[in-house]
Amino acid sequence: MDPKDPVRLRLEIHGRVQGVWFRASARDEALGIGVSGWVRNLANGHVEVTVEGDRSAVERLVAWCRKGPRGASVSKIEMKEETYAGEFDTFEIRY
Repeated sequence: MDPKDPVRLRLEIHGRVQGVWFRASARDEALGIGVSGWVRNLANGHVEVTVEGDRSAVERLVAWCRKGPRGASVSKIEMKEETYAGEFDTFEIRY
């Protein structure tokens, strides 16, 4: 796998991830890395992320999500690779 190959991942992040600025911090991190997609809170207390970009850049965001912002405590990440679509222009918070 080439690190420049485009990839799309869907993440469900478990733990203390709501009420700790996870979404805003994930957006800032994603924009800094140069990946696109979105982040949102789920009713079950988890955070969902869909991210697209070069494999190496997406992996950098996943690594950040394993820790999250200060105050977060990530216990698990469920990850699923999806078909790359190139449909996002930026990285946004969804509600």
